[in-house]
Amino acid sequence: MEQRLFALQRLTAMVMAPFVLVHLGVILYAVRGGLTAAEILSRTQGSWIWIPFYSLFVLSVAVHVPIGLRNILIEWARLSRSGASVVCLLFGLVLLAMGLRAVAAVGGLWS
Repeated sequence: MEQRLFALQRLTAMVMAPFVLVHLGVILYAVRGGLTAAEILSRTQGSWIWIPFYSLFVLSVAVHVPIGLRNILIEWARLSRSGASVVCLLFGLVLLAMGLRAVAAVGGLWS
């Protein structure tokens, strides 16, 4: 199990790397252009390019982060593996729900 989680975390890190670079690039472009949050949302709503992009980004984060947090809880907080797994599974589900809700809002699917 530990080896699978290790491999899954490394795989999601490789998946997230280009997403992070594009996301930061978009932020820098928007900030340099002086765009407001309302202007950014007006440009992204209804854009079917950003919905799958950010959905995959959110999914990879929701898998990656809880695995790392699980390791921290086991090593530093001395939680049992099963206890840390439950806490991190719930945390991952919360991350996934919040992230997909944000994607839906930014994509104009949720008002």
